[in-house]
Amino acid sequence: MIKKPFKDIELSLLGMGNMRLPIMEGGKDKDIDYEKASEIIDICMKSGINYYDTAHVYHGGGASEKFLGDVMTKYPRDSYYLATKFNIGAEKDYKKCFEAQLERMKTDHIDFYLIHCILDNNMQEYIDSGAVDYFIEQQKAGRITYLGFSSHASVQTLEKFASLRQWDFAQIQLNYFDWMYGNTKKEYEILASRNIPVIAMESVRGGRLASLTPDAEKLLKDAHPDWSIASWAFRWLMRLPALTVSLSGMTTKEQAVDNIKTFENLAPLTDEEEKLLFKACDIFHEQVQVPCTACRYCTDGCPVQINIPEILKVYNQYKLQGDWALQGLKNVKSEGMPKDCVQCGACTGHCPQNIDVPAIMAELGEKTK
Repeated sequence: MIKKPFKDIELSLLGMGNMRLPIMEGGKDKDIDYEKASEIIDICMKSGINYYDTAHVYHGGGASEKFLGDVMTKYPRDSYYLATKFNIGAEKDYKKCFEAQLERMKTDHIDFYLIHCILDNNMQEYIDSGAVDYFIEQQKAGRITYLGFSSHASVQTLEKFASLRQWDFAQIQLNYFDWMYGNTKKEYEILASRNIPVIAMESVRGGRLASLTPDAEKLLKDAHPDWSIASWAFRWLMRLPALTVSLSGMTTKEQAVDNIKTFENLAPLTDEEEKLLFKACDIFHEQVQVPCTACRYCTDGCPVQINIPEILKVYNQYKLQGDWALQGLKNVKSEGMPKDCVQCGACTGHCPQNIDVPAIMAELGEKTK
């Protein structure tokens, strides 16, 4: 397992994310399958992974934290590092939250603690609430070893929060797709310029970059038949000098084994391989996106009054980001929803882009019924 220096310790370049643990068949998100999840942890520990990331909102009600607290007791406390977070949107009482986290995780200190999910509309609340000052005090008291933050904010807000103090580390959504089509490159450069070590979350974009479109995958498989598609994402991250840990939310033993194989040796993509990956990414992006121009020619004839262009925006996000993006349907102002589509085809007859709207509505209807 590749290790990288961090302060006075070494961290495995691959970290175990505990947001997508296997759950019991037929169970809810909080019903973690302890047997299957413990097997994944055991594989990770045996391989040399020593960074384990969670949060009190993962799997709901602290279930992920409790799982880690239970399963990690069989290993020496100095053989791994725990990372967890405070999210002010989920719990205002930061003191109560922190004490509960220590209890759930069965430890007297958190190795890596994060101010969680900085957004444009909550950054000032974190500061004004006293939460930042409180966690600085906990670090001085030895109950937090390293203090950092995670961000889903704009570049401007990230820059402001990063400049607030000398943070020990920061966590951002970092993968080649968002590097090309989002603001990730700017975010990374802001942190690197401040000598803030970077933890990558969504390294494979919630699994979306583990399986591309056939044309995109062929490009990569022709170059390296023995590499998994997911491994390309991790090997690209290895090119970034400020990167300290690449997190992967491993749900199966097979995912863990494949990821560990990738991180056995430091083998970042070459310049030519990066160009190939970016080309595959372009193909993937083009092929999964529905080319709707929001001309609204399709809406007048819809018998159930579906706001088709807005629904298609959500569909594009879903194809790129996974099931969680379907939550965006709740924010669409529309009399009819995908499940109401009667498959009449009136919309397709008016679409200049020849989009098969009924098929998309059927797919979304099936996903949201």
